[in-house]
Amino acid sequence: MLPEADPFFVEAIEAAGGTVAPLSSATRGVVWLSSSRPDELTAALESHPGIGWVQLPWAGVDAFAGLLADAAERPVLWTSAKGAYAQPVAEHALALTLASLRLFGRRVRARTWEGGEEGRSLFGRRVVILGAGGIALELLRMLAPFGVHVTIVRRSSDPVPGAARTLTTDRLHDALADADVVVVAAALTGGTRRLFDAAAFAALPEGAVFVNIARGGLVDTDALVAALESGRLAAAGVDVTDPEPLPDGHPLWDATNAIVTPHSADTEDMVRPLLAERVRTNVQAFLGDGGFVGVVDPSAGY
Repeated sequence: MLPEADPFFVEAIEAAGGTVAPLSSATRGVVWLSSSRPDELTAALESHPGIGWVQLPWAGVDAFAGLLADAAERPVLWTSAKGAYAQPVAEHALALTLASLRLFGRRVRARTWEGGEEGRSLFGRRVVILGAGGIALELLRMLAPFGVHVTIVRRSSDPVPGAARTLTTDRLHDALADADVVVVAAALTGGTRRLFDAAAFAALPEGAVFVNIARGGLVDTDALVAALESGRLAAAGVDVTDPEPLPDGHPLWDATNAIVTPHSADTEDMVRPLLAERVRTNVQAFLGDGGFVGVVDPSAGY
């Protein structure tokens, strides 16, 4: 277990029949508990060629893109936490969606009683979800009681149960044409970086709501700010930004129709037991008792 042993995860590994010990020639698997420091992980793999499995701590593996790009040179099975944190992150996406439709970003900043009857209900809206992983599927389940019409946009055209339609990524603008709400829940890869650019925002009908709980790099932040300032977007709720952390004084902080949360959709208290369960499951699989969960496709980047 690296960078250092954590008793909480030691217990999960030992409960699955595994043994935690310092790196040595006997090491066959690594549970990597840092969301970064890829150079240290690279060094560990290079100096211990017997390692055949690495468990990464988050659903997104973009911090390890360089390592994964070289995966063909190492016979290593990579697993991540993808899907493990789906419930808290989907819950956050739903919260940001409801808050944005109700214009809470502007309401909480107000220092006087505003007239007018602005704000919309989620019931019956047309929702586009970019991505079809665990978070997207959990969000689909949470949205069902609202009677929404959901379009999933992803690499594959295979229908997603619970969605009214599934379109491939090259048809993103088609999906956006009549969207009331857009939720970004896709992996950040070389092919999806800044997928949501000025042209994508322009493809939306005026007054749409935008939510991002995936990775900031999926969105052109300048284009997001411009869409908010122009009124193309009625509101936005983002838990991730590019750059991140979002610097003090950045124009996005000044957008009164935006809600920015500090990458807090899945706090440590929420995810520790979920990651421990993923680790336990995959240690059992590594020891031959069951299948691995969250296997990473290095060529796809997630």
